[in-house]
Amino acid sequence: MVFTKIINAFAYIIVLIVEIIKAEIDVAIRTITGNINPIVMEIESQLTRPISYTILANSITLTPGTLSIDVDPENKTLKVAVISKRDVKDIIPFEKYIKGMLE
Repeated sequence: MVFTKIINAFAYIIVLIVEIIKAEIDVAIRTITGNINPIVMEIESQLTRPISYTILANSITLTPGTLSIDVDPENKTLKVAVISKRDVKDIIPFEKYIKGMLE
């Protein structure tokens, strides 16, 4: 059980780093080309614990081009400001690692 959580935590960190690098490249390209259309999106999540939402919100904020504005664990939603409209899977591709690590 503990070993599985350690593996999930390690996988989560790796995925987060990869997503941060991808987002850095995307934001740099959008900044150079001027292709910026900010929007606030409401995202539903499958997480159940408030700490999981906190980690997810922090991960979103760490990723360039996104900013967590509001976290509502009771309604299972997050409000996220993004540099341009994206698919939800592009904003939180690491949710399954958080769920595996903490839930």
